[in-house]
Amino acid sequence: MTTLVTGARGAVATALIGLLREQGRPVRPASSAPTDPSAVRCDLRDPSTFTAALAGVTSVFLYAEPSHADEFAETAAAAGVEHIVLLSSAAVLTPDPDASPLAKSHIDAERALAASPVRSTLLRPGTFCGNAMGWSWPIKAGMPIGLPYPDAHVDAVHEADIAAVAAAVLADPALGARPYTVTGPQSLTFTDQIGVLSRVTGRDIAVKHITRQEWKAEMAEYIDGPFGDALLDYWQSCDGRPAELTPVVEELTGRPARTFASWAEEHRAAFLG
Repeated sequence: MTTLVTGARGAVATALIGLLREQGRPVRPASSAPTDPSAVRCDLRDPSTFTAALAGVTSVFLYAEPSHADEFAETAAAAGVEHIVLLSSAAVLTPDPDASPLAKSHIDAERALAASPVRSTLLRPGTFCGNAMGWSWPIKAGMPIGLPYPDAHVDAVHEADIAAVAAAVLADPALGARPYTVTGPQSLTFTDQIGVLSRVTGRDIAVKHITRQEWKAEMAEYIDGPFGDALLDYWQSCDGRPAELTPVVEELTGRPARTFASWAEEHRAAFLG
C-alpha cells in the first residue's frame, strides 16, 4: 500500500511525507532531481521516469503539471494505482479557467485525471500562507512592502493543513473521488497579514501603496507578464471583499485549520535576517 508523493521537496509534500511516516504507511518520495537517498526520480515533464517511480504503488499525491498528465494517469492505471490525489488550485473555480494563467495548468491536469480510470480526488487550496515569504526580503531590509491592492483579501491556508487533508483522503477511500476546496480559517487582507508579521517579528513594517505598473516593474524578474496581470486582476477582484471560507480542514482532520499567525510564528526566523 505504498504512496508515491511527487514534488517531495515542496512544503505540502514534505509535510505529507512526515504524516504518512508517522502513521506507519509506506511512502515513496519523488522529485525531478532527488537529493534524499530515499527518494526516486519522477519528473512530471519526462514520461520516461513514470514507470519505475510507479512500480508497486497503490496511491499517488500528484502535483498539477499538465504537460504529460494524461500519460502519467495511463501509466498509473497500468501499474495498478488505485487512487490519485491531485494538488490543484481554487483558481479553477473561476468562470473561465482556460483563459486564466493562474488556473490553466491546474484545470488541464484535472481533466487528464477525469479521463482516466484511476479514482482521483481534487484538492483545491486557496492562497498558501507561504506566499508571504515574498515579503521576507523587504522586511529584513527594513523597507516598505509595495502593494497595489493592500486591502485584497486572501484565505491564507497553511501548507501543513493541505497535507493533513491529503493524508486523511489517502487513508479513507470513502473520502475520495470528489473535489475539496481547502481554505484557512480567516479572511485576511494583505495589510492584516503584514500586521501579524509585524507583531510576530517585533518590527514596524510599512506598507506602500503602489500602482499596478510599479508592481509589475518590481516583479518583472520573477513573474512573467501574463501571469502578473492575472494575479493583479485576481487581487483587484478581492479588494475589500472577504474570502469565502470552507470547513474542509476541520471536517477531514478533526481539528481547526491553522491560522496565519501560527504560520508566522513558525517562520519567524525567515523575516529576521
